[in-house]
Amino acid sequence: MLISAKRGAMVSGAAVLAVIGGSLIAANPALAADAAAPAKPYGTVISPVGVKERALPTTNSAELGVLPHNAQVGLQCKVHGQSIDGNDLWYKLRNKVKDKDAWVSARYVKNTGDVKLCSGSDAPMLSAAQQQPVHQSDDGPGPVG
Repeated sequence: MLISAKRGAMVSGAAVLAVIGGSLIAANPALAADAAAPAKPYGTVISPVGVKERALPTTNSAELGVLPHNAQVGLQCKVHGQSIDGNDLWYKLRNKVKDKDAWVSARYVKNTGDVKLCSGSDAPMLSAAQQQPVHQSDDGPGPVG
C-alpha cells in the first residue's frame, strides 16, 4: 500500500510538472517555437506575405506551394540561383512538395544552423533567362519568391 501511494504521488507530481511545463511553453512563444522547430538546418519565413516554393531556384519555375510568414521548414542545401533584391542564394527544402524537389529564396527565409552548398544532382543548372535578377516587394497582397 505504501509503495502504491508513493507511485501515485510520483505520477501526480509528474502530471503537475507536465501541466506547469505546458503552461510555461504556452506563456513563452519562443519556447514553443523552439520545441516545434525542425532539425537544423532549418529556415523561418521572414516575409510578412509568405514565400513561394519553387521547382527550381528561380522565379521563372513552377510554383509548387506557399509557406506562410513564420513557417519553419527543414533545409537540405543551398545554391546560387536567380538574384532577388541582391540575394542569389536559394535553399533546397529537405522534404519534397508534391513529390518534387522544392526551393525557396534565401531573401525571404532566415536560416538557423549551417546550410551546406548543394553538389552534384542537388545543384540544378539554370539558363541565362532563369538567372535574370528581379526586384520584389514583400508588402503586397500575395507571397513572394
